[in-house]
Amino acid sequence: MKNEDLSLKLFSSSEQGELSEIEELIKQGVDIEARDAQGRTALMIATQKNHKEVVEKLIKAGSDVNARDTTLLTPFICAAANGFDELIPLMVAGGAALSSVNRFGGTALLPSSEKGYLKTVQLCIDAGVPVNHINDLGWSALLEAVILGDGGFLYTDVIQALVSAGADPELEDRDGRTSKQHAENKGQTRILDVFESGCTRQRDRILQAKLLLVESCYEEALAGLESGAQENLEVEDLYYKGYILQEMKRFTEAIDMYSQALAIDATNLQFHFYIANCYRLQKQQDRALEEFDKAIAPTSKNTFFLYHKSNYLREFGRHEEAVAVMNLLLNLEPTRYDFSFHKANSLRSLGRHQEAIDAIENAIANDPANPLYTAHKTKSLELLQHKND
Repeated sequence: MKNEDLSLKLFSSSEQGELSEIEELIKQGVDIEARDAQGRTALMIATQKNHKEVVEKLIKAGSDVNARDTTLLTPFICAAANGFDELIPLMVAGGAALSSVNRFGGTALLPSSEKGYLKTVQLCIDAGVPVNHINDLGWSALLEAVILGDGGFLYTDVIQALVSAGADPELEDRDGRTSKQHAENKGQTRILDVFESGCTRQRDRILQAKLLLVESCYEEALAGLESGAQENLEVEDLYYKGYILQEMKRFTEAIDMYSQALAIDATNLQFHFYIANCYRLQKQQDRALEEFDKAIAPTSKNTFFLYHKSNYLREFGRHEEAVAVMNLLLNLEPTRYDFSFHKANSLRSLGRHQEAIDAIENAIANDPANPLYTAHKTKSLELLQHKND
């Protein structure tokens, strides 16, 4: 078989997670660093599909965990940005550059903090990813978790993990505002507790369960929560039971816990986010998006759910829908340059380069000194010229 044919077979097998086929191709001498049209190696393709055994095999065969595709993304940062926790230790052991950044200038810790991937955040911290790195948007992981989080149970624990690791609440964004100021403006009282004392006020059984969670002692953590908690079950108990079950991949039971919390307090919308993530982990796209819509419906101004719905849509490659959601967000907050930036990225993915340029102009107008936006405009101008030639 020709080298080109071997490479195409490698890409296909990595996409499908066909471990035996990949093992045979390696024996035949396939170039495991070959690139597809998007500049992806087989390792990147397998990482995007979260095929653990294939990822492990390719790393053992010498595949580069720091190889960049055409978007400057590496397998390591890709795994962190998607919350693929089982891949992180493999990447670290395989030589991941812990300070490497994506095209937005963010380390692996930033997208995982933004999206509320608590275990990923802890794994990145434990591996030694710098906690106070500032990306080209002017945000640290802590700023992202406050600005793009909801101040609920999950994001509080993400922020507590970051603060415990030395994240600085006084670092300023490009507008001169700190994480603490953002938390105050958003009324995130639990987050402010963390900034003041390093932790939130929680009952002993919750604190013990959280300690066990860090050690991945899920059965013990669950047993501790269930012991003596059958009467007067509180929403916080249901959250942690749900989270533990989610980590154990017992998704149906986790959704049941989160649903019970909503039955107690239907206004506690954060539980829709947790249910949506359970569906996402089961690759049930439409059900995940339906859950976002349930949270968005009560108020048209819920920027947290609108933003994270757009994140999910971009993740699924549904850029037309993502642009529509970003337009809603920009109607609510016209000067949010990060919203304009994400809209421009989706428009570029759709090949709508003039519209992408128009969108990024809004970001430039609100943050004219940011080189990320001018670089994005330059690239879109090049793509537009190429399209018109």
